[in-house]
Amino acid sequence: MALAKIRFFSKALGMCVTCNVILPQYKEPNKARKVPVLWLLHGAYGNYSDWCRRTNIERYAAPYGLAVVMPSGHNSSYTDMAHGMKFYTYIAEELPQVLPKMLNLSTEREDNFIAGLSMGGAGSMMIGLSKPEQYAAIGCLSAGAVNTHSNMRKGKFGTFAFGDSSDAAPAYQQPFANAEKIIKAGLPCPRIFHACGDQDYLLENAHTARDFFTAIPGNPFDYKYVEAPGAHTWDFWDEHIKQFIAYLKLPKTTGEFI
Repeated sequence: MALAKIRFFSKALGMCVTCNVILPQYKEPNKARKVPVLWLLHGAYGNYSDWCRRTNIERYAAPYGLAVVMPSGHNSSYTDMAHGMKFYTYIAEELPQVLPKMLNLSTEREDNFIAGLSMGGAGSMMIGLSKPEQYAAIGCLSAGAVNTHSNMRKGKFGTFAFGDSSDAAPAYQQPFANAEKIIKAGLPCPRIFHACGDQDYLLENAHTARDFFTAIPGNPFDYKYVEAPGAHTWDFWDEHIKQFIAYLKLPKTTGEFI
């Protein structure tokens, strides 16, 4: 696998940005090959380097030839902030358009997955359910889908990201409502893997999401909830991002890489 640090100008943010990208290193060039990709989001106070520095994500992705894109979302909650920059537009719209042109990443829904931890877990649930045509699976670690604007504002960066009590929530910020819309409209449902430690301070939030998805008849999102010993720690996230990648059931492609 190769590790690239990509710097480019983001029109959505109006500034230069940096992403870490893990890429499979093939033995033979093949321009027709499109690489599956995991869009992997960090938590609050983090940046594009967290997953590479703190976990074995490269080793977990390698057997599947899975590219991993790790952008910075700062403390935006991955929203187009009420008082800040347009990070939802950047992550959910601009990056999936810009990077495949540079790196031969697949743009097919079945090859695209989004996941994250804590703030990034909630962000992956929010983005994935707002764009079901774009992602085949969602991984939410140590977080849950937060369905009301008032609850969103309770976080440390809530007012900056979501505005004050008089501001209406944009549709993309309502994951439960979007899940219901997906079902009602007969759209393809992203599969959802959700994991939280039994000592995590966001466990109640995770239970809210668990109760919502497990109540949907027929489990159309193939929702899997894992509550295991652990807290809000990198040990937990390292183990469960590995489990999420296994949940994707990608074919192993060992033998094709250097």
